[in-house]
Amino acid sequence: MTERLVLHPMSVDEAEQITAGRPDAEARWEPGFPTEGDVSVAKRFLEHCAATGDPQPFGPYVIRRRSDHRAIGGTGFHRPPDEHGSVTIGYGLVPSARNKGYASEALRALLSLARAEGVVSVRGDADHDNTASQHVMTAAGMRPVGEDDRVRYFAVSWSP
Repeated sequence: MTERLVLHPMSVDEAEQITAGRPDAEARWEPGFPTEGDVSVAKRFLEHCAATGDPQPFGPYVIRRRSDHRAIGGTGFHRPPDEHGSVTIGYGLVPSARNKGYASEALRALLSLARAEGVVSVRGDADHDNTASQHVMTAAGMRPVGEDDRVRYFAVSWSP
């Protein structure tokens, strides 16, 4: 949780609703949720759960505003830490929730969780023309560590 947001682990039921594009009676979605990225994440989560079980705390999280409890996007880990204690993250928001600092706030909370769980480094990337996402990672404390012809890479590391 943050001052303005709640990040809650995605459940199988919620992932099924997201992939179907139909919330149950209790779910509150901001217009535009789920995005194409949210649907893709939910499908991968369901596949992972079916194959090896729930990956939490290293799975996807739904981002909800505290003020109205509406789902406005998602964040999470692509997979559990590798043999070096490193994870890769992702995040996204519906268009109406962008440019309000929510993505950086959610990412800071995710980085804090990773560190508390013993992760020693977190990686992320953004396309060269996606300066907003690059700003999110920088604002959350990640630093540029390289680039290729398509993306710029970011990371943050802590002592084990």
